[in-house]
Amino acid sequence: MSQTSSLVIPIVLWGKDAPSHPISSLAISPDLQSIVTGCNDGQIIIWDIQHQESKLPAGGGDLGDSGEVSPQVLLETSPWEMTPRCFLIGHSGPILSLAFVHLTTDNFDLIISSSDNGELCNWDAIDGRCLESSKCLNPHTKMQPYTLAFNPLEPKLFCTGYYPDIHIIDPVTLETLICLSSHVNPDWVSALHVLRPNKKLDDVILATTISGTVKVWTVNEQEFREKTPLYENESKTIRTKNVSTLVCCLFNNRTVLIVADKVWQIYDAGDFSVLTQCTPKNKSETWIGGDFIAPEKVVIFGSSGKAYLFKLPNNCIVDHKDFHRIGFKDEPFNYCVFNVPNSKNLVAPPCFNVLSLGMEPPSTRKPSKFILIRGDHESKVVVWSIPDVTNSQISQLKQMAFGEHSAESEDTKKTLNPNFTPPEVPPKSISSLQQAWDNLKPSPPGILDQFVSTIDDKIIIESFFNLKDAINADTDECHGPLLTCSIFIPQQSRLVCGREDGSIVVVPATHAIMLHLLHGRHQQYEEWPLHQILLGHKGKVNCLVYPHGVHPRYDPAYLVSGGRDFSVILWDIVKCDLLYRFCCHAGEITQILVPPNDCSFNLIHYMRYPQARVLQTVCSISTDHSAALLSLREKKCVLLASRHLFPITSIKWRPLDDFLIIGCADGTVHVWQMETGHLDRVLYGMAAEDVLLACDENGNLTAMQETGLANPAVHFFRGLKSRNLAAIRHAAQRGLNQLHQPGQHGPANDPLDHSRTRLPPLVVQGLRTNDTDPEAHVLFFDVEALIVQLLSDEYGALSPCTLEAQGLIGQTEYCKIVTLTHSSSPDAQKKIADFFGKVKDRAGDMEKILKDKDKHGLFAKVKEGAEKIQAKAESALLIKQEKESASHSTASLAGLGSEGSGSGSRRNRNLLFESSIPMEIAQLLISLLLGWGLDQELDSICEARLGLLKPLVPICFGQISRGGYMSLMSPTWKPSTRSKLEEALKFQSSLSQRVKWFTSRTHWEVSCSLTTNHLLAIVALANTLMSMQNATFVAEQERIRKANRPSTKGTGNLLPQSDDGYITQQAASKHGWSLVATLHCVMLHEKLKHSICYKEPLVETLALRWQDRCVEVRDAAQALLLAELSRIGVEGRKRLVDLWGPYLPNLNVDPFSTNVNVTPVGQQVTPVTTPSSQGELVADDQASVVGGTTANSEQDFDEDVDEPSLKPSPSEHKRKQTTAIILLGVLGAEFGQEITARSMDSGRNKGVEGFGVGNSNLARLTSKALSHLLLNPQQNQALGGKVMVAPTGPFSPLRRAAIDLIGRGFTVWEPFLDVSKVLLALLELCCEADNLVPSMSFGLPLTPQADACRTARHALTLIATARPAAFITTMAKEVARYNTLQQNAQAIQINLSNIILNRSKPEILRVIELLIEKMQSEISDLIVEVMDIVLHCVDHGHLKTRGLGEVFPVLCRFSQVTHCPTTRRIAVGSRQGHLAIYELRSSKCQTIPAHASPITACAFSPDGKFLASYSCTENKMSFWQQSSSGMFGLGHTQTRCVKTISTVPLPDNLKNTIRSPRLVWTGSRNVSLLLADGSENRYGV
Repeated sequence: MSQTSSLVIPIVLWGKDAPSHPISSLAISPDLQSIVTGCNDGQIIIWDIQHQESKLPAGGGDLGDSGEVSPQVLLETSPWEMTPRCFLIGHSGPILSLAFVHLTTDNFDLIISSSDNGELCNWDAIDGRCLESSKCLNPHTKMQPYTLAFNPLEPKLFCTGYYPDIHIIDPVTLETLICLSSHVNPDWVSALHVLRPNKKLDDVILATTISGTVKVWTVNEQEFREKTPLYENESKTIRTKNVSTLVCCLFNNRTVLIVADKVWQIYDAGDFSVLTQCTPKNKSETWIGGDFIAPEKVVIFGSSGKAYLFKLPNNCIVDHKDFHRIGFKDEPFNYCVFNVPNSKNLVAPPCFNVLSLGMEPPSTRKPSKFILIRGDHESKVVVWSIPDVTNSQISQLKQMAFGEHSAESEDTKKTLNPNFTPPEVPPKSISSLQQAWDNLKPSPPGILDQFVSTIDDKIIIESFFNLKDAINADTDECHGPLLTCSIFIPQQSRLVCGREDGSIVVVPATHAIMLHLLHGRHQQYEEWPLHQILLGHKGKVNCLVYPHGVHPRYDPAYLVSGGRDFSVILWDIVKCDLLYRFCCHAGEITQILVPPNDCSFNLIHYMRYPQARVLQTVCSISTDHSAALLSLREKKCVLLASRHLFPITSIKWRPLDDFLIIGCADGTVHVWQMETGHLDRVLYGMAAEDVLLACDENGNLTAMQETGLANPAVHFFRGLKSRNLAAIRHAAQRGLNQLHQPGQHGPANDPLDHSRTRLPPLVVQGLRTNDTDPEAHVLFFDVEALIVQLLSDEYGALSPCTLEAQGLIGQTEYCKIVTLTHSSSPDAQKKIADFFGKVKDRAGDMEKILKDKDKHGLFAKVKEGAEKIQAKAESALLIKQEKESASHSTASLAGLGSEGSGSGSRRNRNLLFESSIPMEIAQLLISLLLGWGLDQELDSICEARLGLLKPLVPICFGQISRGGYMSLMSPTWKPSTRSKLEEALKFQSSLSQRVKWFTSRTHWEVSCSLTTNHLLAIVALANTLMSMQNATFVAEQERIRKANRPSTKGTGNLLPQSDDGYITQQAASKHGWSLVATLHCVMLHEKLKHSICYKEPLVETLALRWQDRCVEVRDAAQALLLAELSRIGVEGRKRLVDLWGPYLPNLNVDPFSTNVNVTPVGQQVTPVTTPSSQGELVADDQASVVGGTTANSEQDFDEDVDEPSLKPSPSEHKRKQTTAIILLGVLGAEFGQEITARSMDSGRNKGVEGFGVGNSNLARLTSKALSHLLLNPQQNQALGGKVMVAPTGPFSPLRRAAIDLIGRGFTVWEPFLDVSKVLLALLELCCEADNLVPSMSFGLPLTPQADACRTARHALTLIATARPAAFITTMAKEVARYNTLQQNAQAIQINLSNIILNRSKPEILRVIELLIEKMQSEISDLIVEVMDIVLHCVDHGHLKTRGLGEVFPVLCRFSQVTHCPTTRRIAVGSRQGHLAIYELRSSKCQTIPAHASPITACAFSPDGKFLASYSCTENKMSFWQQSSSGMFGLGHTQTRCVKTISTVPLPDNLKNTIRSPRLVWTGSRNVSLLLADGSENRYGV
């Protein structure tokens, strides 16, 4: 399963048989705690080394500082137990080399792996996540970690392979830093060794090529930093070729061991002359490696699996007087052999590694204890302890080997005693995968263990569940046939498994998983789950294909299988019948392919004839080097391509030319015609390669598909250009339809992201890297897809009124506000409709003229074909839109497929998602992830009230990381610490106790990333189910829930209040889900406070999911992050600031330039520069923002650096920068006032400041970064990438996170923001969506544009409610600017319709209405500015016939606002005592000073002649009259005060009430003052 940004939880069912693991490479961790092995199948396994400390010697051994026994002592003295911890899946070729790298700065171990096809990956040694991966042109066969002298904190990898250079690679970024090249005899480097000579700072690289040339390079700091290729210092040719190992003795740095196939030699490093050599005594034996274990001893590895200890002659010992003596005839003496007793001959050479236990410094020249480890093709890891044999013991063995000759002079050649056999050392430990599997009781569960369970496992399960069923099956029947292939049908949630005996088993996947992993009533049912067995093959089933799952054009009931019996069988999976058997191959079927959707001779033909012949076929491949196109509709073979001399390696499709391209193993390409079945030609060499590369061209088809969704105007102008009258008429008709139905004319106006609704929530994928292995199965739970399915079913059963009543959508309010901003006159729409009508009529007239001139009827035929094509495309598109709008996207997909294939008369077999399947998957996933045993009361609630099930066995989880690489837990995994192991051993006899221990403790101690993903999944699913109507997994309650859905009770009505039992049950279920979410979000750390190895959730991962595409996952990530930040306290948050603060961009000088200066706290680094001299932004695959400084700006590092670090990876730096922006934005928004600056060294500039009042440097930097992401969308697009999801221009998740954080922490960022620009940018995002965007509680995923619109609306709401004065004042200023532009629009030639303030009128009105409802007292102080904004947004035509109370009723809550429909004037009293009178006819505003204190109320008389204003502070009421100068009132208009009256003073208890006094005219000249207490005072003009 490919890696996506979705939250996917893998769970693996290994089965009873361990997978094969033919070991091809091996490495040991630096802390001596684990071993990693790679195999020829591409798997990597991490083995844990565990010891039993009870077997320590009497002295107790060496103790560390904490009193614990050191790992070296444990390895040497205690018995070994190696258990597989996890499997690393991702390489597609044999593993050639492995290396462990320890990063000192981060105290972190990396595993570097290289495969045969050039894949290079680094993995987290703790949890197995793939951190980086790259593809090399040439694979690396050997990798040696080494720390250079001038850079001791960052180790490097020295790599050799199928290339003539030595590559020095950064193990973190996997980038090649420098190459060591050759001037003399360049050739592939077969072996190398890196060392540092005594009393020298330069590092020396000693290497040999396959042609026998030894080369020496010297690396220093200056040469390394120049990044230019380094050439060898000296070279020498030796006779030995194809060297596999070159090792320099670290005890003396003088002697060199070189191992080739048939000889190993000792050289003097001074002149590289041969000191001694040895060939294998057995002719079938070859040497594969070796190493020094002492200055005079070497261990040599043989291809037979044996290792030999040799004592070197005296002329090879540097301290001996005979060193480098010419003519010395003594030979190396084999005094010991490492062998496995009673072992079989190995099929392939094993791999060896020597482990030093506490290596003494080379200066002491003292040997240390060594461990020898071997891995072979049988998945066995053998460990020997190399004995410390003294020289006297070796002399005794020599006497036994040579007899009396041993006492003679060493200058004479000795004769070996033929009866002498060196003593063999038995292994200290032998571990294998199958042995680890066999030690597990019960065995790891498999997906179909109900058919293959053994008697022992049945006894264990019977004792665990107290079952009384008798066991009558014998051993042979219990083992059953092995699973050979499987396929999962997500629409039906059924798993189809092919077996070795030719049978095919079809089972419900969720039921089969529950049977083996969860405890419940189903354990007592016989023959559950229900299954079907398809019998038809007479040999092993090799492959299965469900064509409808690949494309909906196939019948959803078809299943195709291929077997060893040379046949391909077509099955009806609904009736479980064999429909047809294809027997056209002469070999077993290895693969079945489905032709792509565009695989037809042309698209027009397919649209006319949906049942095109090729599109109803499958392609089968056989071992007889043949391929066949088998028609499922016609039940016959359409094409048999059987003239290939070599196996088929690739199949390509050339749909435009009707060609099937077949590539063979010999490099030839055969071109077959699909419709006729003829071999067109055979290509060789470069022509064959060119044809294979050219088969991916789909340009014409893509262009034709895009035109079907284009704008009608595009069709119209294309029709004019090509003089296609039918296209012109059709475009006009589409324009009319879109005009009459706005907002419903295309998928672009649909805010839902329907591409996400088609993903299955559960995928079961077979896992088998070797053909001889039985299939294991990995369950991929897509949390986002599961939430989408649950909410789609929930929302699909609700009416729009119910959705609106629950606050999920606001269609009524939205349409109401939009209506206010548009003109009430339909003139514009009428003009457009008339235009389209005229165009349509004109096109019809021209068509008649051409028809009369068409004598042969050609035009009629072309027209008929075009109309059929267009009608079919339109009907398919219309059906799809209608289905998707009803939230039945999966059903529409199947319906469209059946209709598009022309099978209208076919029986209805659209096997869609049943409503119970998503609930079953949710029950399964939550039951497996829940922390059972943490809270006994919650466990009871989960079982009884929510219907969750407890696990049967410990679960093997997994993780999906970069590039789709996986790490899967082994069922043999055990806790690594001794304390946990001792406690776990107490429950070895009880399976239930082990399961409880796992769910409550061990589950949360695996890794931080696993804890993070599982907590996200649990909290997100719990919140989803809590938002649904009485969602539980109890069968009876689920039936009641479906029967009591609001839609079944009537449109828009909720449940009747009389159904108290159902309401109580619904409240109980919501309370239960709330407890589940609270336990895992807030209380988990408190429950596990006694666990010393609890892995806390990663705040970096949670921060990157702050704006996840799925709303429920987003909310869960935000809740978990805020809970974790609250839990760590002030000091923990300060540490996060110190850790991530240096990665913030500095925008003081050059905003977001590409020059980046980053200084991690506590380190001294050189500036990191991304080369972009022209100012171009470098696009990368990670969404980020890069900031920088110029040469004149201050830098956070010293110029004099003693130990400079190298340039980090740009992608890695950008990921950290993205994390820093989001994480510090959250810290500043939620905890900003608590963070203070930390003192720095006096010799450096101050680093990261805090968010406090007098300490705001960090707040300034964070706000600048957030505002830049908001205000520069195009620049963000250039920098965008896939940190969370792939970016979509200005709507990327990083920008959405910045928008959300600006809204959340606006009070912190406000001093550093341009508020006007921020608000306008948010309004622009809101108005760009141009559709109805659901509320924040709407759980279905939206398109990126709609999601950005919703986030911007939410941020606007937060900003407005946090700072209402700032929002209103800023909007009023922008309105004033707009009015100025409007007056001079013609002079400056500007299009006012494109101004943001004009397009965002509905959003501004929405925010104003919200502020008035929630913050009426604050808004009353700015009522004049509010009126300016409202009159700008509301079309004045609505106020011609209706009053302000009808058009915008919330404004009439203020007594100082009055509207006169007769004179079309609005008056507003301000807090400054001024009256603002708006003339709606002339769009002018007049401000007059009316009172010396705030105006309390004002009102127009019914005839509009008088305006009364009242101020309770002054206790005065004034009457105003408007008069006009000139004839007929056409002159200047003036408003004058005609009378002022003193009013009765108000009591103090009525001055500060919410209900302010109001003025009500009782006549044309009388007004009443209504007070809050109900009293009334009357006054007259």
